[in-house]
Amino acid sequence: MTDDTLLPFLLPAVQRKKVTAAFDGGRLTSDGGVVLLAEAERRLGLANKLAAVIADYRDPTRVTHTLPDILRARILAIACGWEDANDLDSLRFDPAFKLACGRLPDSGTDLCSQPTVSRWENAPSLREILRLMGVMVDLWCASYPMPPKAVTLDIDDTVDVVHGHQQLSLFNAHYDEQCFLPIHIYDTATGRPVAMILRPGKTPSGPEIRSHLRRLVRRIRRHWPATKLTIRGDGHYCRFEVMDWCDEQGIDYVYGLPGNAVLTRAVEAAADDIRTRRALTANPCLRGYTETRYAARSWKTERRACARIEATTLGLDIRFVVTSLAGRSAEYIYDVLYCERGQAENLIKMHKAQLASDRTSCRAPLANQMRLILHTAAYWLMLTLRDAIPQTHALAKAEFATLRLRVLKLAARVTETASRVRIAFAAHCPEAALIRHLATVLLPTGP
Repeated sequence: MTDDTLLPFLLPAVQRKKVTAAFDGGRLTSDGGVVLLAEAERRLGLANKLAAVIADYRDPTRVTHTLPDILRARILAIACGWEDANDLDSLRFDPAFKLACGRLPDSGTDLCSQPTVSRWENAPSLREILRLMGVMVDLWCASYPMPPKAVTLDIDDTVDVVHGHQQLSLFNAHYDEQCFLPIHIYDTATGRPVAMILRPGKTPSGPEIRSHLRRLVRRIRRHWPATKLTIRGDGHYCRFEVMDWCDEQGIDYVYGLPGNAVLTRAVEAAADDIRTRRALTANPCLRGYTETRYAARSWKTERRACARIEATTLGLDIRFVVTSLAGRSAEYIYDVLYCERGQAENLIKMHKAQLASDRTSCRAPLANQMRLILHTAAYWLMLTLRDAIPQTHALAKAEFATLRLRVLKLAARVTETASRVRIAFAAHCPEAALIRHLATVLLPTGP
């Protein structure tokens, strides 16, 4: 096969000197920082752990690309902004990606192509997909040096618009789109992902939510049998089946509670007091809190309902949450515990918008769930990279898109000689000191 040679081209002159450009710079890469991600991946052992639960029926003597290598190349590409499997057709020759996957940039075998990646995205069975999701939960549990006393999990769903005839996609009138509504579960104290579940584009039912949580908690209890779990969610997840199950399992919860006439009457005295005090003081806005005991017709028992009452010149706005927690004020339950749930929206944004986890364009749902797992693995790599940045550095709390632009998307010349491989970054690289620090910190601790 012959390679096409692109002809030089002209650019506008600068100070009467002609400017020409050509694609003859040698073995250059635009993703020099991917070698840092490779160190993070080796430290986590992510590709090997995922590959270990997928059956590989190929003849070992004829295998060119091992399953860990295939998954590693795909995950690294996603983290660097190459979210489509088609991108591997070009990246398979990239010297930095070859180095990141343990191959020499010139003499090493090229990486896998798009068809190979696509076949393995469609290969896992339902049982293997469940095992892969379990690996991600195990990874989260292993991120704690010792079992924590308590953790809080935020559960939410997000719209994933589809543009084809993917199975499980449904028309959702709220979003006015044909879509999926995958569930995202995060440990928002650390920003770490726990589970991503592809599901149809409709509001989840109580039995469905309960089944997802039961499977998740069962996996967590293997590692942390005594850890106190608290689950937070909006009104979608305030289902009697879910709350009854949480009560049986000793799991605390804080869920948004849709308001109704019964709840409004129960807090009318407090609401009238706040409304009156606002009017007397001519305050543009006055907020107060109260609580009551409430039991819907489908509930087995009364539960604690906390209300946030806000009086403005436009009238009253009352919001409710239901919780199993006691010993805390209604203000703390709503303003601190429940409102912190908004951080999950930022985490979903990074997962979906900055790592393109909404590229669920396969026809089969298992293949799309596999893609969600691979994008979550890329999330772990970016999170590991960011956690290695000193807390005093400006990028210590940066979003993934910023981190990718400043640390990963770096031009570098890769040179292979008989005894070594040299990566030459720009002499005036703005983040040179940080890159040196990350390369040291992220070195695997094992042999």
